[in-house]
Formats: sequence, structure tokens, C-alpha cells
Amino acid sequence: MSVANDRYSLWKLGITHVLNAAHGRMHCQGSHDFYGSTVDYHGVPADDSPAFDLSPYFFPSAEYIHDALDTPGARIVVHCAVGVSRSASLVLAYLMIHYRYSLLDAIKKIKEHRWIFPNRGFLKQLLALDMKLSTMPREEDTGKSDSTQTTLC
Repeated sequence: MSVANDRYSLWKLGITHVLNAAHGRMHCQGSHDFYGSTVDYHGVPADDSPAFDLSPYFFPSAEYIHDALDTPGARIVVHCAVGVSRSASLVLAYLMIHYRYSLLDAIKKIKEHRWIFPNRGFLKQLLALDMKLSTMPREEDTGKSDSTQTTLC
């Protein structure tokens, strides 16, 4: 959150896109007006509560991340207040949707780079996503492919 609220740090890091998983929450007041025309902003008004339904944001957030990473020279930061539950859950969903990682494999992949701790409600929703995706045809099975590579930090 502290870097996301520091436009100069974002500029130095070359950040072109911000996905705020705590949009409108205390200390996470990002907006298009805050970042101006140099950073594309997407806000998800999520509470870090096991009762909050984050699942409606899985596919739109995954598309936002995917589109950002598909833009030449773009760099994206995905954040929330602490960076271990809401934002981690959206990145997990991205890896599951676009790379067809299982939930367990997505968690392992992210934990190679940083510590995360999605709350139990988000984990249940991600597990439901995992089960849903396991019944859907993979993109390579439909003739589509995704050659985008992602670096997690």
C-alpha cells in the first residue's frame, strides 16, 4: 500500500497499471484522479473478511492483469492494505484462470517469491474456482494459446 500511494516510487519502478484490491478502504484511496494519465487504475472494493464475496472480481481482475501484462513495456502492481490476502487472492485467481494452475500450484508459485495468507473465505472461493476451471476446456484445447510470461515479485 505504501508504494501504491507514492506516485514517485511508482514512476521510478516503471509501473503503468495499478490494481487496488482495497479500493475505497482506509489508506487505499487510489483512483484515476490520484494517478493521473500516466497510470491505468482498476479498483476492487473488497473487504478482508472471510464473509466478503471476492469471487465476482476474479475474472475481471484476471483480465485486467492479463491485459496489462500483454501491453508492451507495461508493469503492474497489485496491492491491498497489507498485501497478503485480498491482492494475493486476485493474483492466485489470475494464475488459475490464465495459466490453469491448480490452487495449490498457484499458492506454491507465489510463495516462491513472497509470503501470502489469503483468509479462509477467499480460499474457499478460490477452491470453488479451481473446481469450476477443472471442468472447463483449456485454451490450448480450443486452439487458443497464451504465450505471456509473468514474473512475480
